[in-house]
Amino acid sequence: MVGALKQVEAGRRAEDVARELGVSKHTIYAWKAKYGGMDASEAQEAKQLRDENTRLRKLVADLSLDKEMLKAVIVKNGLRS
Repeated sequence: MVGALKQVEAGRRAEDVARELGVSKHTIYAWKAKYGGMDASEAQEAKQLRDENTRLRKLVADLSLDKEMLKAVIVKNGLRS
């Protein structure tokens, strides 16, 4: 991905690079928007951070749902003080 962006920055057409990689030119432009100006290690770190953020958001959503279900059980059983 970073290599593809470097080729585009060096003057190759995005369409040509995209065809070689088997992706659309729009994918190349999306990569450029996300990873433009980064080297490979920075792009990898950004991807890892996004993946971790997604995992944590799912965890928070699951815990929030569990909390709401427990509240409903407490109210239903009249255990609220």
